[in-house]
Amino acid sequence: MATAVDAERHLEVSLAIVQYQVRTARITDVDRIVDMLGAALRCPDDGRPAPRSSDLLRQMIDLPHAVVVVAESGRRVTGAGIMALRPSVSLGGMVGTIDVLPVDPASPPAAVRETLLEELLRSARNKGCVAVEGVSPDDPVERERWVEHGFVESESRMVRSLAPVGARPA
Repeated sequence: MATAVDAERHLEVSLAIVQYQVRTARITDVDRIVDMLGAALRCPDDGRPAPRSSDLLRQMIDLPHAVVVVAESGRRVTGAGIMALRPSVSLGGMVGTIDVLPVDPASPPAAVRETLLEELLRSARNKGCVAVEGVSPDDPVERERWVEHGFVESESRMVRSLAPVGARPA
């Protein structure tokens, strides 16, 4: 007959995998996103929040040429991705420019950014973009993650072509 001690010995421990739901941001998410952006939105002169940053973000949520998504875990916003779409004559179509990927410091930044980056790339493809670009991350590990997604160094920016695999450049 098994005792409680035997049962404790046979317990299996499994690591919990945190799943993130990514959805389009809502107006009610703006304050949380601005909080996560923190120092990135501060004026260099006096350290106060940049004027109109939350107003601009509220406008971007409804603009057809912008994508604002949030990652949630347990109904808590843990990260956000902000991408603007612009036409590019030199690249021959629309280009998505990833502006920022803020993550809640209490969340694992790599997992949240990975999820958000994948969603922004999917959204750019769906909107007919020919490429996605963003400022090259300072962190070498983060830069490597972007390279794994197909981004390449291009001057001071990382650019990833969204052309189908095997397609010849125009």
